[in-house]
Amino acid sequence: MSTRPLARRRLAIVALAAAAALSLSGCSQIVEAFNGISSTKDNAQAVPVPNATPAAGTTEMPFDSQFTYDGSVQMTYEVADGLQIILDFWAVDSKRTREWHPDNPKTFGFAVNVKDTRVDEKAVLKQKRRVFLSNVTISSQTAQTSNQVSSPFQFSADPRTLVPTDTIRSNRGLLINSYQGGLLVPETTINQLPQDTYGITLQFALDIWVEGTADDDKSFAQQTVYPVIPIAIYPRDTETDESTGGTTGGTSGGDSQGTTGTDGWTSTGGTGGPTTP
Repeated sequence: MSTRPLARRRLAIVALAAAAALSLSGCSQIVEAFNGISSTKDNAQAVPVPNATPAAGTTEMPFDSQFTYDGSVQMTYEVADGLQIILDFWAVDSKRTREWHPDNPKTFGFAVNVKDTRVDEKAVLKQKRRVFLSNVTISSQTAQTSNQVSSPFQFSADPRTLVPTDTIRSNRGLLINSYQGGLLVPETTINQLPQDTYGITLQFALDIWVEGTADDDKSFAQQTVYPVIPIAIYPRDTETDESTGGTTGGTSGGDSQGTTGTDGWTSTGGTGGPTTP
């Protein structure tokens, strides 16, 4: 009697058993089981399936933050057709954002600029729609494992007090699209946070005057824009992973994919310092 039909029946039983095991063990085991069956044919490599939890020896970012991943972030917002406010935000000390703990100083810098895409970057000021910055406010809100919320960091300033006196200004504020550049705040520090803090969100409020038509002093209108920057905070016992972003002060930001939030702000990885349009 031929043994071929018997062999076929055995293969069918193995296949049915494998299918039953897959249905019980879940989708995450499909690739591994399939590779185990097919490896006798061509020794194919299994494609790893993403897990919901981090693998052993890795550290998951506790608070979703592009700034923490890249070490810097650039945010843009269109305040008029073809006219963009640009906020650059970068780590100063420590530049390794995995070393931003609740109990140590966390120093960052930021810059506010504007870009008029309707004209060439080298166009004279009369050809550009002017933008004045009259006030900068930063408020904060913590994320804590205890579900408590606090606001440990506050910042508020007239930008005209933060720059040299020979910059272009008016009663509307500091002109931020002149040849002198915009507002640069090279260093400011977040100090002590509650010990169970795993994230802090900074919300900027930028009060601006926007010129509707270039060189038309009567066409200005006032508005306020609100960039929001989440920052992950790590406990002291978290090990620094050299392969994770945030350890190079944002130099990896050029490869990051931009994301646009529901508030209209577009976030991309920064360059580790201010940019001047």
